[in-house]
Amino acid sequence: MPRPENVLTDIEHLVGILDLEKIEENIYRGTSPDVGWQRVFGGLVISQALVAANRTVAPDRFVHSLHSYFLRPGDPTIPILYEVDRIRDGSSFTTRRVVAIQHGKAIFTLSASFQIDEPGLKHQSSMPDVPLPEDLPNPEQLYESYLKDAPEHIRRFWLRERPVEIIPVSMAHYISNDALPPEQHIWIKANGKVPASRPLQAAFLAYLSDMTLLDTSLFPHGLSVFERTIQGASLDHSMWFHAPDPLDDWLLYTTDSPFAGGARGLSRGSIFNRAGRLIASTAQEGLIRKRAND
Repeated sequence: MPRPENVLTDIEHLVGILDLEKIEENIYRGTSPDVGWQRVFGGLVISQALVAANRTVAPDRFVHSLHSYFLRPGDPTIPILYEVDRIRDGSSFTTRRVVAIQHGKAIFTLSASFQIDEPGLKHQSSMPDVPLPEDLPNPEQLYESYLKDAPEHIRRFWLRERPVEIIPVSMAHYISNDALPPEQHIWIKANGKVPASRPLQAAFLAYLSDMTLLDTSLFPHGLSVFERTIQGASLDHSMWFHAPDPLDDWLLYTTDSPFAGGARGLSRGSIFNRAGRLIASTAQEGLIRKRAND
């Protein structure tokens, strides 16, 4: 059976989706691919909104932080409009606000700050000591070992093609109902060559940054985001970009969850390149509500 053209399978497809159509000054239109979900993947909305903001920024300024809120589920069957508000152009920093709109309503907002490259004081956290990706089973072996008896929707999620290759250091939480420490480590690598463009590389990081955060907040409760008993959704998402990287090798995305309560879980993440350099940090609060009939 031929593959639908709008299914994201590699970096080339993702770059095409991120090439937003300019409708009017400060207004852009993006599309959502068919990835088998009933709503638009949050990482895609973040990355497209960042691309829209970046289109209005001077080329010598690069994103250093973004803060966003998911307001309504995105509808994957129709385009998304992105309206950019040029908040401020300062001598060193540029600020933009973006609203994503579908069906005449805001579904997502993003504020992003851009800065010229400057020297300064430096320090960073150390990368966790975890097995390297080549010392772990390849994705097919890993998923087949752990997921051969998993429900079909879980197997379909992990085994489908996507713009990133993912190797979790552990998949114990998918085969156990035990309470586990609220931390997770996954290796991620682009499925293809990421263009040598800092704005696109930042958008790619924004795309993958929405993965695994919400899941980590469920580990202490013996649950995962695939549980039918859980109503889960990202509520907000923040990201800080520390250093450019060509994204041509494996990245370690390490996450932890310091708190859950009030039907919400808070998770934090750090993205390291293979050399141990911290290239980005993330934070997200998500809805983790038990369904009423359970």
